[in-house]
Amino acid sequence: MELREVLRRRRMVRRFDPGRPVGRAELDAVLYAAQRAPSAGYSQGWDFVVLTGEDERTAFWAAVADDSSGDSSGGSAGEPDAWLRGVSAAPALVLCLSDPDAYLDRYAEPDKGWTDRDPARWPVPYWDVDTGMAAMAMLLAAVDEGLGALFFGVPPAAHDRVRQAHGIPGNRRLVGVVALGHERTRVGGSSRTRARRPAAEVVHWGTFGGAGHGPSGVAGEGPSDR
Repeated sequence: MELREVLRRRRMVRRFDPGRPVGRAELDAVLYAAQRAPSAGYSQGWDFVVLTGEDERTAFWAAVADDSSGDSSGGSAGEPDAWLRGVSAAPALVLCLSDPDAYLDRYAEPDKGWTDRDPARWPVPYWDVDTGMAAMAMLLAAVDEGLGALFFGVPPAAHDRVRQAHGIPGNRRLVGVVALGHERTRVGGSSRTRARRPAAEVVHWGTFGGAGHGPSGVAGEGPSDR
């Protein structure tokens, strides 16, 4: 599939079909894409915990469930809401972990020379940024494989429970989760009620707020405008 078409089709899926598993070849293709993401200093400070077994996925959802209500998304007590019912049906989950130490170690090597390993040298946590780019690569690869996908975060209070449930080391950060499967039903969301910001509003030429002109000489023109 052409990249432009992949970008056009990519959307977050929130209702998965539990009766349609993700094939190993499809899953391998998505994980391969994640490993091809860029990383600062080629540090590759990411890990992916893949949950495909029913027991594994049940353990994950139990770990993220709210202590008081039994679900992670605001449903009534003991009864999961529509979001949780739809997403927990996904037959594959990929926990996306970042490893700050991989970056601190890499940039302490002779060609970088930051031997103090001081995290303050990083005004932006590139270990999380790069893991996010790997997650985006998975979302795009999922489209190419004919799959639906969703990236979602884990509530802060549940991080330690997820670590314990899946043996995640304490020095890894849980950036988010990619759910994979086949879309069951399409539901409306913020994308249906909020318009996409136009290029003229989000693309700034030269200075913030600068209108400028793109390479074509037409202000704000880009692929999304055609």
